[in-house]
Amino acid sequence: MSGRHKARCLIENVYLKTLKYCAVIIGVLSGFNSFSQQVMVNVPLGQMQLNRKNTIISDSAKQKDIIDILQKVLDKTTPATKRALPKKANFSVIPYGGYTLSTGFVADISGNVGFYTSSSHNENYSIIAADLSYDTKTQKIFLTRSEIWSDNNNYKLVSDLRFEKYPTDTYGLGTFTTFATDNDIDFYYLRVYETLLKRVGNDLYAGIGYNIDYHYDITAMGNQGNTLSDFKKYGQTSASTSSGINAGLLYDNRKNPLNPSGGSYASFIFRENTTAIGSNANWQSLQFDFRKYFKLSENSKNILAFWSIMQFTRGNVPYLDLPSTGGDMYNNSGRGYAVGRFRGRNELYLESEYRFGLTRNGLLGAVLFANGESFSELQNNSFLRIAPAAGGGLRIKINKHSNSNICIDYGVGTGGSHGFFVNLGEVF
Repeated sequence: MSGRHKARCLIENVYLKTLKYCAVIIGVLSGFNSFSQQVMVNVPLGQMQLNRKNTIISDSAKQKDIIDILQKVLDKTTPATKRALPKKANFSVIPYGGYTLSTGFVADISGNVGFYTSSSHNENYSIIAADLSYDTKTQKIFLTRSEIWSDNNNYKLVSDLRFEKYPTDTYGLGTFTTFATDNDIDFYYLRVYETLLKRVGNDLYAGIGYNIDYHYDITAMGNQGNTLSDFKKYGQTSASTSSGINAGLLYDNRKNPLNPSGGSYASFIFRENTTAIGSNANWQSLQFDFRKYFKLSENSKNILAFWSIMQFTRGNVPYLDLPSTGGDMYNNSGRGYAVGRFRGRNELYLESEYRFGLTRNGLLGAVLFANGESFSELQNNSFLRIAPAAGGGLRIKINKHSNSNICIDYGVGTGGSHGFFVNLGEVF
């Protein structure tokens, strides 16, 4: 049996084992949720409740946020109770100028709006987020992402739309790459991801969607050390199109994805890219994303959170569509490293974060985090090394009604990688 055939068999076995693993976890989570609903009622932070007058009030409405502080400073005549009730839609916007590891110096405006799609508020909180930025790497980015729930959580619509001009760095494939293999690369990128999921059980959903990744005007300068780049070894191209149908299962009993205070999230997505619908090549991917949130005690709002990602690919995957650092929907994985620092055919990722308050009024909080990622090597498609990172950060409440925070983190990885990471809403 040839080495290539062995590798293919290995990946196929991993696909089957991962599918079984996902089915077991989703089944256990669904069963546990059914049991918990029978024995207790849990009202997490951010979930809306009814008072005696049937007025909907968030249990975080008594906290303080930036808007409260500005209102107190700029308009001392406004009663403090004016913002006691949440609005139908809660907007959070950050005009930001500063520095991050992935962008360099950047001018950015980020925003999100959180809302319920029905007047009864009997569904999960829906989110629409957008970002427009320009930085000293001359990256120009416009993107909008949304997770919208229908009445009674019967349906969920997930969208990820992007247009980017993205000069950046790629370091090759695998987790052994160093800054000596830095390869300047520039391209335009268009992404359209749309997925519709239907409820098929208690917090359990199944759905299908369409994904297209179009990279064009790709140029690469080659490795700084004048060695042959992995991009060229892999098959350098000036453009690539990946067009495919995805099918997925989702378990999600979180109430507010902007700042989960409990619950679980498990997503399993299989994507089939085919030349029949415009893809340059036929290839497949399998992704599993699992998140769990533990509230440490009933008297505390501190949270211990875990996040795991597994991705496997098969076929002629374009280089820029391979799993990579920060390749998740919100580009948040791998704090401690720049987006795209590591890349490979397959990925394993694990992160944990401890979230705690600094002030009693909820205005300030902090986190400590650690993560590790591993990408398969180009030569043998094996996982041989883990790239760890760790750090901490500050949380500033920007909107108490959507429970949305400004997240300012500092992460340190290996090989001298370190820097700031800024986000609107929790990292996961």
